[in-house]
Amino acid sequence: MYTLHIEAAAQPWGTHDTRLIAVTVLGIAIVVALIVLAKTHPFLSLLVGSAFVGVASGVPLGKIVTNFESGVGSTLQEVGLLIALGAMLGKLLADSGGADRVIDTLLSKAPPAAVPWATALVAIIVGIPMFFEIGLVLLLPVIVLVAQRSGLRLMRVAIPALAGLSVLHGLIPPHPGPLLAISAVHAQLGTTLALGLLVALPTVVVCGPLLSVVIARRVPVGAPERAGGVDTTAGGTRGDEVTRPPSFGATLFTILFPVILMLLKALADIVWPDAKHAPMARTVLDFIGEPLVALTLAVLLAMVTFGYAVGFTGSAVASRIGASVAPVAAVILIVGAGGGFKQTLIGAGVGDTVAKFANSAHLSVLVLGYLIAVALRLATGSATVATITAAGIVGPLATSLSPTHAALLALAIGTGSLFLSHVNDAGFWLVKESFGLTVGQTFASWSVMETAVSLVGFGFIMLLSTVT
Repeated sequence: MYTLHIEAAAQPWGTHDTRLIAVTVLGIAIVVALIVLAKTHPFLSLLVGSAFVGVASGVPLGKIVTNFESGVGSTLQEVGLLIALGAMLGKLLADSGGADRVIDTLLSKAPPAAVPWATALVAIIVGIPMFFEIGLVLLLPVIVLVAQRSGLRLMRVAIPALAGLSVLHGLIPPHPGPLLAISAVHAQLGTTLALGLLVALPTVVVCGPLLSVVIARRVPVGAPERAGGVDTTAGGTRGDEVTRPPSFGATLFTILFPVILMLLKALADIVWPDAKHAPMARTVLDFIGEPLVALTLAVLLAMVTFGYAVGFTGSAVASRIGASVAPVAAVILIVGAGGGFKQTLIGAGVGDTVAKFANSAHLSVLVLGYLIAVALRLATGSATVATITAAGIVGPLATSLSPTHAALLALAIGTGSLFLSHVNDAGFWLVKESFGLTVGQTFASWSVMETAVSLVGFGFIMLLSTVT
């Protein structure tokens, strides 16, 4: 169905291909060993791994440097600014009290049976503009408080929230992983966003409120008195500057604003498929629906709804925007280095080698992309690194895919990158410490949920692939 007979795949397998596979495995192993065993920063680990792959695969020394630099530049060109803009939006949301408004509105009147569903909805809304870690720390006191007040076991409340945040992080733009996958496999943003929502919503339902029933029985812990020592004021101290918190409607509209713009772009592309003869409306929607423009407009809107309208002065808004960028600097470096590693693999010819393997093994490109992302997730513990590298490896296979199937490939990689979080993933330890769990309890709750998210999400993707 998805096996591609491109020129590279039609060539016979040779000793050079075997060598490239071995070099790739060793290069990834070096990155993993440096991150996990030597506790080296992922940026430096990816840099060293890229150098090894380039030298061992016989790429000229000068070309190794240019390949890496090209990968870093192209990757940050796609997502570097978006990461910063997303951090700005999330900071203003947290400091203005907008996140609290959403939480209070959706959870205040929910009966106990509806609390897990309301918690999942809150996580989905809050998770749109925020990284997983930021969203978790923001929701942490809410999860504990809701569990205490409702009398529900902690996992009945925590798992729906974790599922909502995780699925959004892995599948839905403007998060960096999905954007990187979309770019690498040349998928259309609007199509991927629409299909991603179709996959994400039922996945959250199955792996959040429904799965939490089972996990709460296996891990029957109550809400801790305090959230594991984690600073629950992740958004910063709002102080006395907020004189009138934003309304629920204004908060919800601001959070969803960039997604609405991107969906309008996708709708315009469907309504007017011929760009050359389309009306000016499509040109405008195409422009404002670009992620960079959409997020920029969202931040400008947030400066009003989450800034001036709540009582912040101009300097207070500016200081919060400035403070939002520092925490994501490391993320931007890692993402850039991951793009450099990806381009090093492509420059060495690994993409063509994978194409030959996929063709000879008659593997679906979706299955191949998913399995590679799973392997990288298990090895490195980083969903972002897994997405970047897997997308770079299978990217050459996507050249003849239809827009719909290219979008499904990006989503398949995203679901693979969420598989089985364990001890080499910072998220594992964040969840453990946040909720005061043992390592075994974290495996039985968080790790089980992440694996379910990956498998269920990929199942829905394969289902969509049979009808599109």
